[in-house]
Amino acid sequence: MPSFGNPFQGNVNRKMSNAELMQALRLDIAGELEAIFLYEAHYLSTDDPAAKAVLADIRDEEKAHIGELITLMRYLDPREAELFLDGEGEVKELLEKLKLAGEPIPPAAGPTVGNLVQE
Repeated sequence: MPSFGNPFQGNVNRKMSNAELMQALRLDIAGELEAIFLYEAHYLSTDDPAAKAVLADIRDEEKAHIGELITLMRYLDPREAELFLDGEGEVKELLEKLKLAGEPIPPAAGPTVGNLVQE
């Protein structure tokens, strides 16, 4: 939840190393995930079409923020980027096995961790 009591909560009184910035970005991603969860809950709790449209748009912007943050993380720490790609490869292998077993694989919607820039 937000910490609005201290307006300087997020300020750092010195430059951070890339490792420290990576930790901060992980916290930023957690905040984005929490926001997605809340906007989705609000979206599901109303039948008002205007409210649904606005909440869905805001929720989706938070998802784009996660893509931006992950892209920055991949730039700042190439080793972590390798781990992201390893995980992506493992899931793709599993999906391929499921496909061979006759399980349907849902199509990807929008950018993925491996392809965060939409063409």
